[in-house]
Amino acid sequence: MAAGNNGANTPEDDDPFGYLYADGQAAGAQPPGQAGGYGYPGPAAQPGVPRTSYNQVRTVGERQYGGVPQQQTYGGQQQYGQPHPQYAAPETYPGGDRTRQSPIPPQRGGGGGGRGPNTKGLLIGAIAVVAVVVIGITAAVISNTGDENTDGGTAGGKPTGGSTQVQEQPSTEPSADETPAALPQQDAATLKLGGTALLAKDIKGAEGTDGLYVTGFNAIGSSATWQTEVPEAGTYKMEVRYAIPAKDANATVTVNGKANPNPMNLKNFIGSTDPNPEKNWQTTWSQVSLQKGQNTIMLSCEQGNQCDVIFDWVKISHL
Repeated sequence: MAAGNNGANTPEDDDPFGYLYADGQAAGAQPPGQAGGYGYPGPAAQPGVPRTSYNQVRTVGERQYGGVPQQQTYGGQQQYGQPHPQYAAPETYPGGDRTRQSPIPPQRGGGGGGRGPNTKGLLIGAIAVVAVVVIGITAAVISNTGDENTDGGTAGGKPTGGSTQVQEQPSTEPSADETPAALPQQDAATLKLGGTALLAKDIKGAEGTDGLYVTGFNAIGSSATWQTEVPEAGTYKMEVRYAIPAKDANATVTVNGKANPNPMNLKNFIGSTDPNPEKNWQTTWSQVSLQKGQNTIMLSCEQGNQCDVIFDWVKISHL
């Protein structure tokens, strides 16, 4: 279509931009807002008759397709292109082409009869891979262990370059961790007594044989001598069990003829206030240096000692 108005009397032939061209201007095209409306001028206005310019805005559905437009008289003027009461798609009119519909391709993995993924094949493949791995591991284990034979080596009777296991034989040497030999203990009643020391059993609580204990020790020169053996030379504890009339006592310790510089303390460690010796049995110890084998140990009441005490038993123990 050329710019301007070619004389067609239908809205389809109007060019709203005809006023921009020389031939359109010659045909009377005017810019918007000028007399005659937008584009080409319409019929002259008549009193009492609405404008019928084809350049006015039309309502939706006014244009018709595929047939002759209906005409209707309004106010003595014929109106063009009145809206059809119902719009229909172009293919429903005579001569209209129907829209082609392409079939929807089947979807994989969905319903509607389509085939899903081949899960059975995947499962068979996974089982095959696991089987191959298991077979490989079994073959590796068998090749590493080898077959034993009666020759004491690997298969073929020849030793390989790998490490060998040596069976340990029980040792006949004495162990360095052997339990130490039991150290001696003896009832005081079996000791060699001297001075005014003597045996008695009228006070209850003594642990010696027949309840015997050593008493009469509270006079200077009283003593109890013990012959004992130890397996090794060294420093030991000499323990004694004794009873006192709720007051402290002490005695001199002599080992192999040599008196210890410090006396054995026979104190009231339990803090008793009852003078009855039966309520005051307790134990104490003194450090002594012994030689290997036979040793002579003596408890005695010497000048300066407090010897009001009775003895139950004596023993040697490790520090």
